[in-house]
Amino acid sequence: MRTSIALSFLAAAIGSVNAHGYLASFISGGVTYPGWAPFSDPYITPAPVRVERRISDNGPVTDVSHVNITCNKGGNVPTTAYANVAAGSTVTFQWDQWGSSHSGPVMTYIAKCTNGCANFKGDSGNVWVKIDHWGWDKTATPPWGSDRLAAQGAKWDVKIPATIAPGEYILRHEILGLHVAATVGGAQFIKLTGSGTKALPTGVALPGAYKATESGILTQLWWYSTSNATASYTVPGGAVWSG
Repeated sequence: MRTSIALSFLAAAIGSVNAHGYLASFISGGVTYPGWAPFSDPYITPAPVRVERRISDNGPVTDVSHVNITCNKGGNVPTTAYANVAAGSTVTFQWDQWGSSHSGPVMTYIAKCTNGCANFKGDSGNVWVKIDHWGWDKTATPPWGSDRLAAQGAKWDVKIPATIAPGEYILRHEILGLHVAATVGGAQFIKLTGSGTKALPTGVALPGAYKATESGILTQLWWYSTSNATASYTVPGGAVWSG
């Protein structure tokens, strides 16, 4: 049974304009699917068809209430390509880079593509369900999700819930660097196979779920020290759904 999933990638930061990065590739089942390369793909004729939706550059989306928060700057135009993914498997998001100074949470969402991902934008309704996040854990080294991603060679692994029913979906992977605002990497499609039967629960809207003044976005990195016994961090976007 065929399942198509589109993936969207956000890299964010609060305070400067140095949060730069984009999804270089998506890895599933031992197969590497190239992402949209914003500095070379636009100049190829005909333009390559990637599993990721097009993005205009590697810079951040600085307004978390803007429609670009869904799938980055680039028009959020669906693609016809897809990657093959098995429910219950672990997939890898490979970024081209991510600076260790751009600390913040890493999050991954999934949405069901109503009427197929070729016609789905995901920019309205409570369609995004979070399946993974890492915020700040003072007991871990490094404690921030984005710093862990950087230390792992700009890679992040996510397990797809095994219970999800086959169908067409879109995945959205996000880095929120708490020194600028928000950068979205794009959106990729995959075919998901498996025997799950669960429909996704009600999720959150993107844009809509994030507020520029909420504590998980408007904050100061210096506060999060392992020596600060009162420091805690709440990842934006709600709780993780495990399936």
